[in-house]
Amino acid sequence: MPTSKDRYVVKHDDGWAVKRGGGDRASSVHRTQAEAEAAAKRTVKNLGGGEVRIQGRDGKFRDSDTVPPGNDPHPPKDRKH
Repeated sequence: MPTSKDRYVVKHDDGWAVKRGGGDRASSVHRTQAEAEAAAKRTVKNLGGGEVRIQGRDGKFRDSDTVPPGNDPHPPKDRKH
C-alpha cells in the first residue's frame, strides 16, 4: 500500500523526475535516471523510510526498492538491493 513517504522516478521532458504518489508536480528533476533514483532514496530516507518505484523508458514500472526502515513486503526475494 503506497504511503505519502513513497516516491516515484518517472520520465520527464527535461530528463527524469522524482514525484510523490498522486502528485502533479515534480519534487526534483535530474539529467539521468540514476541521479533521480539517488535523490528519491535520500528523500524517502529523510522521511523515515518507504518505497522508491522506478519507471522504465517504456512507461512501465521496472523496479522498486525499500528504503529502511520501510516495510519490505518481500524481504527474502529482494536480493538486488
